Amino acid sequence: MSQGIPLKAGLEAFPGCRLRQFLGRGGFAEVWEAEVDGGGKLALKFMPAENGRAAFSEIRSIQMVKQLEHPNLVRIERVWAFQNYNVIAMELAEGGLDDLYEAYQTVFSTPIVPEVLCPYLSQAADALDFLNARKHLVDGRLVGIQHCDIKPSNMLLFGDTVKLSDFGLASITTMRMASHRRAGTAAFAPPEVFQGRLSDRTDQYSLAVSYCFLRGGRLPFPAPPGFDRAYVRPKPDLQMISAREWPTMLRALDPVPQNRWPTCREFMAQLTATMN
Repeated sequence: MSQGIPLKAGLEAFPGCRLRQFLGRGGFAEVWEAEVDGGGKLALKFMPAENGRAAFSEIRSIQMVKQLEHPNLVRIERVWAFQNYNVIAMELAEGGLDDLYEAYQTVFSTPIVPEVLCPYLSQAADALDFLNARKHLVDGRLVGIQHCDIKPSNMLLFGDTVKLSDFGLASITTMRMASHRRAGTAAFAPPEVFQGRLSDRTDQYSLAVSYCFLRGGRLPFPAPPGFDRAYVRPKPDLQMISAREWPTMLRALDPVPQNRWPTCREFMAQLTATMN
């Protein structure tokens, strides 16, 4: 974390908005719970401003998604500069699907059961299809948006509702495939990202990997060390889920993006149907 004023409970990061407790750290950022005048609570993400290019790119992506409204997208309240930080304020969740997974492991010694997991990921799929639809006006163009970092910790719980969060890598799409920086979380990223490309079905692949982990307790392949262009995803090992789920999952995990399901919703609908 950068030098400067330390983040601590009681600090007023914005008039009427005081830090309450540290929630976690991801990459270069810290996330805090904050109380606002009137008794409300927010989650504040602090990013060191000294990481100039990366911070600017993340803020730009967040501002782009901030304008969009969908019941399964986390609401971003405001973005501002504070001391040597860029700060994003958003609605406070109860936790992520990664926390729910840990709770199942602790209480039941199992991953999340499909009758619970499928409805949650179906909500995430609705949000991903909404983002991917080429109907969002950005810089005078109608574009689609790929989240580019779908994983359990970025799918947050608000009661029975799941909302996507952490839009710092969100990228516009105007065609099926385009050049793109190799970034995100390598363990959940699709093959095209390792090759420096982005497809209009990149997020579907990451959603499928997330399902394997949450449903079966492990990834469908060994986690790569990072974004090496020479890395080739091995054939997925789906032993952690039932054989009846394999055909649906193999299509979502196809290394060729256009061989995947047309939409995330179709993928999850088919997966849900196999469980009935």
